[in-house]
Amino acid sequence: EVQLVESGGGLVQPGGSLRLSCVASGFTFSTYDMNWVRQAPGKGLEWLSRIYTSGLKTYNTHSVKGRFTISRDNAKNTLYLQMNSLEPEDTAMYYCATDPFGVTRGQGTQVTVSS
Repeated sequence: EVQLVESGGGLVQPGGSLRLSCVASGFTFSTYDMNWVRQAPGKGLEWLSRIYTSGLKTYNTHSVKGRFTISRDNAKNTLYLQMNSLEPEDTAMYYCATDPFGVTRGQGTQVTVSS
């Protein structure tokens, strides 16, 4: 059974940073491309970032380019999202997912950006 457990969310001021983690189990993590998606209050799921199995190739949606960095440690079965220059519009529940649509995702970690 695929299990994805996110952590690292919290309350941060605008301009601040957070690092999210996602520990994966129940499947061969190193053979899966991985994604981060988010859901803001009252909105649908939004794909943010994708990283390929080796970790050498990544893609980001336009709104987070230059601010968010996805990475992975296959030895630790862990996916990361470094988020810098956070804005109030980044307030959302953040999920790691095995697909870009977030069909298979964890329980999420809440990020709130507010002064």
